[in-house]
Amino acid sequence: MTRDTAEFSFRIVETEPLYRGFYHMDRLTIAHRTFRGEELTIQREMMDRHDAVCVLLVDFKTDHIVLVEQFRVGALKEDNPWLMELVAGLIDKDERPEEVARREAVEEAGLELGRLHPITHYLPSPGGTNERVYLYVAEVDSTNAGGIHGLDHEGEDIRVHRVPLSDAYHWCTDGTINNAAALIALQWLQLNEHQLRTDWST
Repeated sequence: MTRDTAEFSFRIVETEPLYRGFYHMDRLTIAHRTFRGEELTIQREMMDRHDAVCVLLVDFKTDHIVLVEQFRVGALKEDNPWLMELVAGLIDKDERPEEVARREAVEEAGLELGRLHPITHYLPSPGGTNERVYLYVAEVDSTNAGGIHGLDHEGEDIRVHRVPLSDAYHWCTDGTINNAAALIALQWLQLNEHQLRTDWST
């Protein structure tokens, strides 16, 4: 489907700072053109977050992946707020997403990455935050994966899991994995596993 970008126009009328901490929260007054060709003015609160990188660590030689487990305050509604996730981190200024993926793999899992393949980038919750997530799959030797990792000064307490690929696929359907980045990456891998194995076999 081709979308005519000239159809979409908006202007920010006012930005009101509401909170300044690790994240920023603003109230925006925005005027935008409606699908009927009229102008609509709305107010929305928006959390201003750094963009993030998430990377699925795959070891095709042993048919395992590497996941990390850590406490997440946003998961307090869940029965268990310790989530099974991908290695992930925020992008600092002047960093490329690939650099973040390699840095975070060492910090969170103690592993060096081989080849990186971009999956996609997406907006995890555009109704309230401007964060973008850059999603990758990466080649890794999982033989010695395990242990507790993370940076103490950032309050990180991260447990590393070496998981058979077949179990990880099953976890996407039984609720063990319940966060967007891990679900998207593993479902992408299910669809593209044969081609990726072929590409990485050279």
